[in-house]
Amino acid sequence: MSARLNPYAAAPEMIAAMTALEEAVVSSGLEHSLIELVKTRASQINGCAFCIHMHTRDARAQGESEERLYLLAAWWESSLFTPREKAALTWTDSLTLIAQTRAPDADYATLREHFDEAEAVKLTMLIGAINVWNRLAVGFRSQHPRKWVAEKAA
Repeated sequence: MSARLNPYAAAPEMIAAMTALEEAVVSSGLEHSLIELVKTRASQINGCAFCIHMHTRDARAQGESEERLYLLAAWWESSLFTPREKAALTWTDSLTLIAQTRAPDADYATLREHFDEAEAVKLTMLIGAINVWNRLAVGFRSQHPRKWVAEKAA
């Protein structure tokens, strides 16, 4: 698979707008560990290797454990995630798969048990942003770095 185009070069003004949203989300007050879990989970659902690579690396750099990153694909079965994280991941799954889920009331109720109104909006913006990034990366076939592969082959 090869890249189709470079969206950063093709429409820099649009990428600048997305970058501004990204910066607002990251500085919103949500826990950075939670932000990386949400970004990684949405990227898993969307099959975005570029973003999975990026956000698992960022999560590790911030101290996230390998074990939790491995179990993120089945987070609902794991006791390693806090109730607040599980609520965020429930909402992430619900909104990322919105065509199937329609964001059910039960998922919203779980969200509101652990997030106030402002946090619910911030989390929803985070989920929306990573879904846009995933669509850019998957749609235009962005390639994650291959350094690890080259090192292992040597």
